[in-house]
Amino acid sequence: MEIFGSNQTEFNHPAQNPTHSSAFIFFHKKTSKMSGSSNLVAMKKVVQQLRFEASINRVKVSQAAADLQQFCMQNALQDPLLTGVSSSTNPFRPQKVCSFL
Repeated sequence: MEIFGSNQTEFNHPAQNPTHSSAFIFFHKKTSKMSGSSNLVAMKKVVQQLRFEASINRVKVSQAAADLQQFCMQNALQDPLLTGVSSSTNPFRPQKVCSFL
């Protein structure tokens, strides 16, 4: 795969491929319409964005799922969708009609 010149780089995983980055796609679409100096500014922005994306700490899906499950189990008793709301504290309960006979 050729990126920015004649360097041949192989990527084993799509997440390692800089062409999948939103910054790269933005840059690639804009470069055909820009002059040299604005092209350089755009490339610097792309590099900055790619460095930012590379610095983000990744969490494995299995770890994130385990953390989410643990959070749900810890907070299940306070969740009104799971435990329900008592009719005395429910502001959305149907109002009783008062009738005199």
